[in-house]
Amino acid sequence: MNYRKIGPLLTELLGPLAALTCSHGGVDNALVVGSTILGGVVPDRPRVTVQVRKGTYSHALIVGSRSFALCFLRKEQTPLMRDLGFVSGRDRDKLAGLEYSRGATGSPILADCLGYMDCRAISSMDCGDMTLFLGEALDGDILVPGEPLSWAYARTVMPDDWRNEWRRKYDAGIALSRQTMDDLEPVWPSGE
Repeated sequence: MNYRKIGPLLTELLGPLAALTCSHGGVDNALVVGSTILGGVVPDRPRVTVQVRKGTYSHALIVGSRSFALCFLRKEQTPLMRDLGFVSGRDRDKLAGLEYSRGATGSPILADCLGYMDCRAISSMDCGDMTLFLGEALDGDILVPGEPLSWAYARTVMPDDWRNEWRRKYDAGIALSRQTMDDLEPVWPSGE
């Protein structure tokens, strides 16, 4: 397959950027995700899906707590991409210095984000290199009006040194994913 042909289409699938926050065993963490998608259509039972790379600190915390929150970022919060997305929570407390409260699940809710959904993870799907989590929103709200931060916007305002740093991290992640993306046992629902 020629990635140059399909790559631009894949980029269009990225949604608004969110800080995925989680907490387990007294440890908090956050990472930046752009892969949030509706997980259902029933208005009074809101659900969302999110992909999290296996091996990340947040992945382990979500598996342990069976919960997470999505704090959707505003354009003005572009610096959080670097603070929350370019380093591992194993190396430092990524939420240090940020104002947040606790959601019903115990996950941190960033005080100045666009809005949030606090979710109980009710199912998951093994994607080989990632896990797709289905979350049932227990709570959520719009906190600070503004425009959502998108990957397309962030790329236009990101300084060159950030872009280079992100590229190194992204390429390393791709190399790891190539090794594990086929390590899955397909599960199919029973057909009728």
